[in-house]
Amino acid sequence: MGVSDVPLRVLAVDDEEPALDELLYLLGQDPRVGTVVPALAATEALRRLSRAMASGTDGTEGFDVVFLDIDMPGLSGLELARLLGGFAAPPLVVFVTAYEDFAVRAFDLKAVDYLLKPLRKERFAEAVRRVAELVRAGQGPRPAALAAPAAPAPVIDQVPVELGGVTRFVPLADITYAEAHGDYARLHTGRGSHLVRIPLSTLEEQWRPHGFVRIHRSRLVALGRIEELRLEGGNLTVRIGDRVLAVSRRNARELRDLLAGRATGRAR
Repeated sequence: MGVSDVPLRVLAVDDEEPALDELLYLLGQDPRVGTVVPALAATEALRRLSRAMASGTDGTEGFDVVFLDIDMPGLSGLELARLLGGFAAPPLVVFVTAYEDFAVRAFDLKAVDYLLKPLRKERFAEAVRRVAELVRAGQGPRPAALAAPAAPAPVIDQVPVELGGVTRFVPLADITYAEAHGDYARLHTGRGSHLVRIPLSTLEEQWRPHGFVRIHRSRLVALGRIEELRLEGGNLTVRIGDRVLAVSRRNARELRDLLAGRATGRAR
């Protein structure tokens, strides 16, 4: 089966149910569209996309394109699209909005198309055609067997944190370590902590290129923030600021090797 024969995997995002229902209806009418997953908030969409990234672009949760509203509470569509730029193989983006004012910013974010509400069936079909052609040309996040290899992941500068309906962006450089809390993770900085609904395994995959390393099944640390490595009674710990964190035996050797490599690099 070639790329042209594979139905598109779509994530549809709008905080208003009638608008989302219309979007789902139009997507369901197009024969080029296969799986369609709805989301009523950009934060919900980000969680789904993070899980999709963890499963790989050829996984069951992967998406080729996001049809995305712009004006949403908390995390806006434009902010979500900007965050997708930090993914190793980001999905394509089509904005669907009632506002003309954001078109320039949308295309600066490499949007495939910009659709104005109320949606016209012919115009909507044209946007789907553009997406299908890009995926067929290997410019969408298809499996490696069907598409060109994904480019290296860009630098992730910030992490979105939602609190009371307000989304803040915490610089990745401020995060010293992260702890698992079920499907959530608590991010620690020098000024406090933040709970995000992203599994620690997903953070490990995204942050490893940026100097984070697993020291325990429930803990991920910034290598450059480790101030002390101590072995007492057969137990290995690291100190980050005023916190002393246990290192599991499973992760001890890799951590020692990484710290040795860091020291060697500084010596040079």
